[in-house]
Amino acid sequence: MKFFRRVAVFLAVALACAGAAAESRTLSIGSGNTGGVYYPLAGGLAQVLSRHVPGWQVTAEVTGGSIDNLKLVGSGRSDIGFAMADAAWDAYAGNDKFAGRKQPLRTLMVLYPNRMHVVTVEGTGIATMKDLEGRRVSLGSPGGATEVWALRILDTYGLHDRIKRERLSVNESVNALKDRKIDAFFWGGGVPTAAVTDLAATPGVKVRLLDHGEAVDALNKKYGPLYSRNVIPKSGYPGMAKDASNVNVWNVLVVNAAMPDDVAYAIVKTVFERRADMIAVHKEFATLSLEYQTKGASPIPFHPGAVRFFAEKGLKLQ
Repeated sequence: MKFFRRVAVFLAVALACAGAAAESRTLSIGSGNTGGVYYPLAGGLAQVLSRHVPGWQVTAEVTGGSIDNLKLVGSGRSDIGFAMADAAWDAYAGNDKFAGRKQPLRTLMVLYPNRMHVVTVEGTGIATMKDLEGRRVSLGSPGGATEVWALRILDTYGLHDRIKRERLSVNESVNALKDRKIDAFFWGGGVPTAAVTDLAATPGVKVRLLDHGEAVDALNKKYGPLYSRNVIPKSGYPGMAKDASNVNVWNVLVVNAAMPDDVAYAIVKTVFERRADMIAVHKEFATLSLEYQTKGASPIPFHPGAVRFFAEKGLKLQ
């Protein structure tokens, strides 16, 4: 009888452990515009987590972008969000669009660099940033961080109030530029971005990306070391005549500070273990590495669950 009792206790404990390991959990991910890079990445992330973490059901939601995602995660209405590092810092510190409303955010991981595109087409007469003066320019959708970033760049050229401002998503911007309802648009995203590729591949259209990498020093002097200079290669989009110097800012995956440590740990662990699956969704995910977690690319603290994972890999994070 004692033997059978011990067996019964053992089975009960084993079943309890199995149940805990496969704990049912539903999570949502804030992504971005359907024509951008966040959208397919969020869908890929949802699929990977749902498939490889027992008991999890994860969905990706269409949003306006970083600003919306930071608000949704900060308020607990979304569990995970993609965001640009400068917007994440504003939300965490209570600056700019988050003035007086600090958000309880933590970083899970640094992802890949977001590249600012300043897009026009031949025939508009726009060849440099200064040529944007007096033109109708879209700065991105209201729920995204492209608008904030674009205004900061325009300010370095003295153009903050010298354009006719529109607030369109990247898909809407592409359509408006095709119809000549706008003259140019800003877009912060990975390369290639599907909507920009669509514009560049349109018959009779020759896309032009404006050089603006020279703005980096002024941006970092005013806002801190959030930005870096890079190029969008001419191979990035059909018909580009030359590389375009640009401003980069890193993308981060953020969660609410209240997320349980084991959940945060499981997300980070699964993403790194299934990195190849994410690269198959979009090549920008090839940038994901342990190396970039330690270079200060995230201005807000890492979640303890993420810190635990990276510590297992020999990295010390704040």
